[in-house]
Amino acid sequence: MPVQRLVPTQEAADLLELTRELAREELAPKVVQAEAEEAFPRDVFRTLGRAGLLGLPYDEELGGGGQPYEVYLQVLEEIAAVWASVGVGVSVHGLSCFGLATKGTREQQERWLPGMLGGELLGAYCLSEPHAGSDPAAMRTRAVRDGDSYVVTGEKAWTTHGGQADFYKVMVRTSDHRSRGISCFLVPGDAEGLSADPAERKMGLTGSTTALVRFEGVRVDADRRLGEEGEGLPIALSGLDAGRLGIAAVAVGLAQGALDDALAYAKERETFGVPIIDHQGLAFLLADMAAGTETARAMTLHAARLKDAGLPYSRQASIAKLVATDNAMKVTTDAVQVLGGYGYTRDFPVERYMREAKVMQIFEGTNQIQRLVVSRALAKGVPAQTAVLA
Repeated sequence: MPVQRLVPTQEAADLLELTRELAREELAPKVVQAEAEEAFPRDVFRTLGRAGLLGLPYDEELGGGGQPYEVYLQVLEEIAAVWASVGVGVSVHGLSCFGLATKGTREQQERWLPGMLGGELLGAYCLSEPHAGSDPAAMRTRAVRDGDSYVVTGEKAWTTHGGQADFYKVMVRTSDHRSRGISCFLVPGDAEGLSADPAERKMGLTGSTTALVRFEGVRVDADRRLGEEGEGLPIALSGLDAGRLGIAAVAVGLAQGALDDALAYAKERETFGVPIIDHQGLAFLLADMAAGTETARAMTLHAARLKDAGLPYSRQASIAKLVATDNAMKVTTDAVQVLGGYGYTRDFPVERYMREAKVMQIFEGTNQIQRLVVSRALAKGVPAQTAVLA
């Protein structure tokens, strides 16, 4: 089912058409085999990077695409509707560039951002640890200053692109203060002492490599620290707001892909002499799938437009992530139901969509954490704000 979109410029419309073309010609022919073989599609990211899709929301003068977040998220959605693992990877890459783009010095940005945003380099984001998932302030990975460098020792869990990335945005402890003792570093992927365990064997997103990354006395030049010592946790948390919108967009795309496949099947499959979509019970199920997906898209784009306007959007980002990922889980489950027994086989992609949807309720902050963020914002109270869109 074609998605109706409102975009701010003709350039954005052309960008979305380019994305759909690449998804159709470059991603769709590879997704089934790569996911079945749990093969990381590094070549696909190079293709997207050369097309300018890996740095869309960042400044053009630094190698980015100069696009507003509402456009970037719709590009992510189009990618994820065809290949969720790649959509997640593009989102994580964008998150790995966020600290340098927002807190790096001009010299740091000019030195590293063009390569990071240009498509040849792929990033990873290291925050969680085996014992510290939803509580990043409990992290133990430590960096000790030694002359003009730091020596990093510890482990980072659940790292998307772990062992595949060209650079890692890493949060580490530089003092014992719980919240103001964490700093942010940009670590090269080929640094001596940096290694990754074998990839996790996951339920879904098997084309996306997730691994524990080890830092065993990794020496990092001091000029690779982003911001001042102790600013790492605010950098991480501000980046997570943007990252949650990325995952929300991926979840919307995944739900749209599941809806499209279910709808196509319902129009072709016949029972009692008519297509099954003509049976009210199933037609209403598809209607609910469409309503939920369009609602999730609207919430995600609302939060993105707040971000683009420079307004607070943390609460709305959490709502978008919560609504979109819960909806993806429901829609993909219902897509399996629409296909019946065929939906439970690997001959059709909807069973894969269902497996992929589950983790979206977990990463970038579990949906329980999103409810905590939203409820705290409600308790605190937020003044009404109205912005005029030029």
